[in-house]
Amino acid sequence: MAKEKGRKLIAQNKKARHDYHILDTYECGLVLMGTEVKSLRQGRASLVDGFVQIDDHEAWLHNVHVPEYSQGTWTNHSARRKRKLLMHREEIDKLESKSQETGHTIVPLSLYFKDGRAKVEIALAKGKKEYDKRQTLREKQDRREADRAMSAARRRQRA
Repeated sequence: MAKEKGRKLIAQNKKARHDYHILDTYECGLVLMGTEVKSLRQGRASLVDGFVQIDDHEAWLHNVHVPEYSQGTWTNHSARRKRKLLMHREEIDKLESKSQETGHTIVPLSLYFKDGRAKVEIALAKGKKEYDKRQTLREKQDRREADRAMSAARRRQRA
């Protein structure tokens, strides 16, 4: 059987980028059961309410929904169990100290397979205020309008 190459996206948390300022990102491995891997290979997962908590110098991923494997038997996993993250000790210690500052949290951004291994991209993030969200949307809309105007001008120039 040939080894997998590249990156295959399973799930993405787009809401996290909307609700938080992303300060730093990390790629982590996951400790999974066999039925969880099979369920992920079917492309089924949700990161919506997920967060990372550090307990006793270990990083744990909470509230990530990986549905039960349909052909699983009594060995099936529970859908929202906490999963251990595989990270270097220095990274965990750095995240732990930063996440204890006010307003900081650790959220999962994406879940994917990289060269056949399940990985999760987590981010140290700071919550946005309501006016920050509106400002971000306004900037995005302004950028879009400017791009449209420039492309329209280019089209007129060619004609």
